[in-house]
Amino acid sequence: MKVKLTYVFDAYCGWCHGFGPAVTGFAAANAGRIELDVVSGGLFTGARVVPIGTMPYVAGANARIAELTGAEFGPGYQALVADGRFRMDSTAAATGFAALRAAAPGRALEAAEAMQHAFYVDGLSLSEPATYRHLAGRLGLDADAVLAGFTDTAATRDFTRAARLGVTAYPALLLHTGTGVVRLGGPTSTAAQLTGALGRHLASVSA
Repeated sequence: MKVKLTYVFDAYCGWCHGFGPAVTGFAAANAGRIELDVVSGGLFTGARVVPIGTMPYVAGANARIAELTGAEFGPGYQALVADGRFRMDSTAAATGFAALRAAAPGRALEAAEAMQHAFYVDGLSLSEPATYRHLAGRLGLDADAVLAGFTDTAATRDFTRAARLGVTAYPALLLHTGTGVVRLGGPTSTAAQLTGALGRHLASVSA
């Protein structure tokens, strides 16, 4: 019987961008024993949707993320930071992610990674329909079907689910147990470290 995990990320979260490859590697290495759901969190919503130029910590945080995880912050994204006017809207990104997830339910993690590459490397807005046409093509999906799946209620459902899981910071990889959820690793964990953490939890349950 597979164990259930939930990965809560935000497409506009730099630490999630750094953590994504580790989660992907972990999921691939443990495909035979885990069932992984991917859910959007709401990092930038409401009054937090402001021009990126008003966030003086961004450049330093990105340098730290790159140093600790090897994440790439490409020229397209760097241009957005330099310009300063771009607004990261997590509701729009979560809406787009939900549409991609609905079009390819078994490839949610791949869709999340594709979105973060589109933003953090290529500098594409995750609020624009054109970006999702691009992503649909990259993922081999029907672009019209993806765009038809855009509903704000999908984003709200994800935000509510993340809140019910007690997630207040991203990324969060959660293992569901009989007594609640257990967080596996942290933003700088490797795939091997996540696999080790999962193994220890499963061993403690069966002991």
